[in-house]
Amino acid sequence: MTDSDADARHKEKMIKRKALQDAEVASKTIAEKGLLIVNTGTGKGKSTAAFGLVLRALGHGFRVGIVQFIKGAWETGERTALARFPDLISWHTMGEGFTWETQDRARDVAAAQKAWAKARELMDDPSIKLLVLDELNIALRYDYLALADVLAALETRRPDLHVIVTGRNAKPELLAIADLVTEMGLVKHHFQAGVKAQAGIEF
Repeated sequence: MTDSDADARHKEKMIKRKALQDAEVASKTIAEKGLLIVNTGTGKGKSTAAFGLVLRALGHGFRVGIVQFIKGAWETGERTALARFPDLISWHTMGEGFTWETQDRARDVAAAQKAWAKARELMDDPSIKLLVLDELNIALRYDYLALADVLAALETRRPDLHVIVTGRNAKPELLAIADLVTEMGLVKHHFQAGVKAQAGIEF
């Protein structure tokens, strides 16, 4: 096959592909909808992906709320970077560290409930367009919050509010009401080879 034949075949394929793609796009009738997005799975990147959407939202001038469950107040690159947008970011780190650090269930429950109260406050703030509930799945996994209450609040949120929930072991009931679910799969991780958490990569 000559180069010109290959080019012609490629163009024909792309014409057909474009027609199919255009038809698929034209079939969608909902112009805007606040999405419930869940990032879960054993692989790295759940919170990282959420912060990628935060950056995209900021590019459109959206106000963004961030509530971190479980994670403590240690400094991270994303928090430092996003602090440059105080008019657009409402950031609340409300955990006291991972459960194996605190080893105090009552304390963890109290912290999760306080974080959830802040999340509800931001959900009711009409200026917030995107809300990240980082590691909420962990709080739900350990029953620090009532699942039914969380699901009810998410289902009855403002119709224009996008919410991202991150963390491993997302509850099936949460997955059922979500609009978009991404499961990060662990294929290989440098930690298993003895590499410690590094600034700019893990935090």
